[in-house]
Amino acid sequence: MRTRIKICGITRIEDAHCAVEAGADAIGLVFHPASPRALSLDAVADLIAQLPPFVSTVGLLVNADRGLLHEVVTLGLHLLQFHGDESPAECEQAGVPYIKAVRMAPLFDLEREVARYPGAAAILVDSYDPQRYGGTGQTFDWGRLPSVLSKPLILAGGLTPDNVAAAIRQVGPYAVDVSGGVKRAKGVKDHGKIRAFVKAVARGDAVRGGAVEP
Repeated sequence: MRTRIKICGITRIEDAHCAVEAGADAIGLVFHPASPRALSLDAVADLIAQLPPFVSTVGLLVNADRGLLHEVVTLGLHLLQFHGDESPAECEQAGVPYIKAVRMAPLFDLEREVARYPGAAAILVDSYDPQRYGGTGQTFDWGRLPSVLSKPLILAGGLTPDNVAAAIRQVGPYAVDVSGGVKRAKGVKDHGKIRAFVKAVARGDAVRGGAVEP
């Protein structure tokens, strides 16, 4: 199976176009005000209007209030990604398919957490930092992930063009999610790194499928 690719933290239409042309399946748009990659509602609406068809748009929220959540829903995004401490009820109140992000803290029970979110379309696993909800740029021990999970698994946390193929071979995720690993500056993507990341994912898939040698 081909590993799906999400390029997160997109702030410019030229970066979105590069991601799509390189072969990404989805782009992530950040609504968390504390993030340097956060966008206004108007900016996201303008960006979405310029995307080609068959590209999934994902809105990232962190403990958003109901007012912001309602406004984000009106944009017509394909998926929401809840990256904070949201309860299952809070995730489901928007009435939009959603991804629940979890951080792999020490002794964290992933399978138990997955069971708490039966309505999630997928579970995203990220590195743990007690002060941050994401964007750490750090990997975690992929060996902690179970070989089988009841939900599609999206792997995030410190992925780059240099390590994503190895991650795919070891974890076999449904999808991978990258932001900082393909950046040139805060809020600006490196187009060469985006293309290299997508190629590395394809290489990881080929090795995992036995088409080529590691």
